[in-house]
Amino acid sequence: MLETLGMMGAGFLNALTPINLLMMAAGVSMGIIIGCMPGLSAAMGVALMLPLTFTMKAETGLIVLGAIYCGAIFGGSISAILIHTPGTPASAATAIEGYQMTLQGKAGKALFTACYASFWGGLLSCISLYFFAPLLGKLTLKFMSAEYFWLSIFGLTIIAGVAGKSLLKGLMSGALGLLISTIGMDPLYGYDRFTFGVDYLSDGINVTAALIGLFSMSQVFILAEKKITERARAAKVNDKMSLSREERKVIRPTIVRSWLIGNIVGILPGAGASIACFLGYNTAKQFSKSKGLFGKGSIEGVAGSEAANNAVTGGSLIPTLTLGIPGESVTAVLMGGLIIQGLTPGPELFGKYAPMTYTFFAGFVLVQFFMLGIGLLGCRGFAQISRLSDAILIPCVSVLCVIGSYAIHRNMVDVYIMLIFGVLGYLMRKLDLNTAAVVLALILGPIGEKNLLKALTISGGSIGILFQSVVSWVLIALCVVGILSPIFMAKMEKKAEADAVSGTDEDVEVLTEEDSV
Repeated sequence: MLETLGMMGAGFLNALTPINLLMMAAGVSMGIIIGCMPGLSAAMGVALMLPLTFTMKAETGLIVLGAIYCGAIFGGSISAILIHTPGTPASAATAIEGYQMTLQGKAGKALFTACYASFWGGLLSCISLYFFAPLLGKLTLKFMSAEYFWLSIFGLTIIAGVAGKSLLKGLMSGALGLLISTIGMDPLYGYDRFTFGVDYLSDGINVTAALIGLFSMSQVFILAEKKITERARAAKVNDKMSLSREERKVIRPTIVRSWLIGNIVGILPGAGASIACFLGYNTAKQFSKSKGLFGKGSIEGVAGSEAANNAVTGGSLIPTLTLGIPGESVTAVLMGGLIIQGLTPGPELFGKYAPMTYTFFAGFVLVQFFMLGIGLLGCRGFAQISRLSDAILIPCVSVLCVIGSYAIHRNMVDVYIMLIFGVLGYLMRKLDLNTAAVVLALILGPIGEKNLLKALTISGGSIGILFQSVVSWVLIALCVVGILSPIFMAKMEKKAEADAVSGTDEDVEVLTEEDSV
């Protein structure tokens, strides 16, 4: 216990170095800019910035990616409140109440509520990150080759199923990723597979180039095929960005409930902030003493949505760092950053690399304070960025994609791989397939194959070794749950969205009747 407390203290001291603080401020600012621009996403922002972290220390690089993640989730609320267009899907519920407040001249109050709730949701999620992650990390010490094989299968079934909302399409996406992951050298015998005579492919497909192509370049193609239009002008913030003591007292219980919801949703592999925001919003409405204000501009509605989606950030890092199972697409990219740094999720992060891990945890805590300060000071400026035209956005993102891909190994082959995966990602989006499943398969596929071959070698070729331990059977059961979970999750999200929209419509009808009387 004392040793853990000592590492936590040392982590904060390391995180407070000038370079880490500077990177936190830069990462949060970049994340907010990406988040408040409709058409971009947190996963896209993290993927674009990933190559820039190669030259940094591992902990500094992870802090930057975590800062972009948190900043982007909050940034989506700015455009949701001011132009009624969520910058990210995680702020869809925020637009319901936030824009109503803007129409009433309370944009400043809405923005402050979003920033305040985002700060507390993210900060409280760090508690579970500190508490649960080391415990799960120690549990993985009992894992052998067979268990790691089933764990990789579990990760594939969860992400492939839930993120695509279609069992068949999700599994198809995962299978495609597995096929691509076989390109390169055989892990057991060392001969080349599917390299087509290209020596560069002997090491396999570069995950970072694939990430940039699937998440960023594919979005460029999506934006380019649409008619380029100017976005709506952001409403002016004329009122003060503050809440009274009584208003803060009103939203505190909502923030605590949404923190718990967001943490649970974040820990569940395959769920995400978009589900959490509606669950947080609906729960806020159910427990509110002022239900009549919902649909007309309720600060509780804004706080419920924003605290929940930001609480997902800390929760989703728990399965990512301990089990190697990303909670959503953003953490799938973050896991790619870990692998690139030569780090493997699991017990080593809390043993051999504990100083780095606890520095990242401490940095993640400090990032919440930067998000609060930068968010409050820069909301008016970020609001103008949200109306940036696609005519400017498309070439800027394209250039960043090419530069980021080339910077990986200073080789044009990585740029070609990025472009190929960009086209693949575009086609997958058009067919409603899941790009996150492909990324996860690229990462987990080789891990699963390596441990399967290792287990079979130990057992002399007998597959019985895969079913010997209790842990293996637990993971097999979780795989079945992972395959069936898309049906449950899709229904949950649709119900939450339907309840939010129908409730808003009823409130508007009541308001109209009162006005007519």
